[in-house]
Amino acid sequence: MREDAIVEVATGVHLVHGSNTNWVILSEGDAVTLIDTGYPGDRLDVLASLDALGHSPKAIGAVLITHAHNDHLGSAEYLSSAFGVPVHLHEEELPHARREFLQQVSVGSVIRQAWRPGVLPWAVHAIRSGGTADVRMTRPESFPGEGPLDLPGRPVPVHTPGHTAGHCVYHLPDAGVVISGDALVSAHPTSRTRAPQLLPIMFHAERAMAINSLARIETLAADVLLPGHGPVHHGSVGDAARRALELAN
Repeated sequence: MREDAIVEVATGVHLVHGSNTNWVILSEGDAVTLIDTGYPGDRLDVLASLDALGHSPKAIGAVLITHAHNDHLGSAEYLSSAFGVPVHLHEEELPHARREFLQQVSVGSVIRQAWRPGVLPWAVHAIRSGGTADVRMTRPESFPGEGPLDLPGRPVPVHTPGHTAGHCVYHLPDAGVVISGDALVSAHPTSRTRAPQLLPIMFHAERAMAINSLARIETLAADVLLPGHGPVHHGSVGDAARRALELAN
């Protein structure tokens, strides 16, 4: 793990840069909420990032998943089975996490886009990191209630479908932070843009819905964006969502 991989953006709120995907650690005393878990190949870095902040996996009160793609769900089943950590997703994402179906970019789509800059190196890294591994969950759970979750950080799930049917972002109203998963990113190896943006078309299950979900993100009061891919974005999250919409149209 790089020395600069862990970025503190507020008290008890840390963004961690994995090999190509980010995760977030919310801390309150000895308790932790982990949001996303990177690729399967990022497992040692997930554990190292917890350790660097003084926590063991046993301190995790819950893992929250933005969506069930391999580069976000990677170590969720491991943490659940090895440490008894509950893993929560939006109810529409549960069958995806159980791999009753797969809403993930196909090998054929990647091959057809391989001529685009960055796609081939990204694909090689994804495969080597477990992008095609079986990471299905046996006991994923829906959120226990509406509104703020009773977990460190008091994250509020906000359903933002499009990238997948059950994609969620997590709003931290008290900290002024939005953890956006793949609904809104600040960079990606397959994109030349270094600004708030949607991922390229091939990554979305329903791009029109992904565009519509930007309007939900736009309403969230926050001035820090922690994306699933790319660096921390400082500034109005509403403005970031509008900028992504402009680029998408």
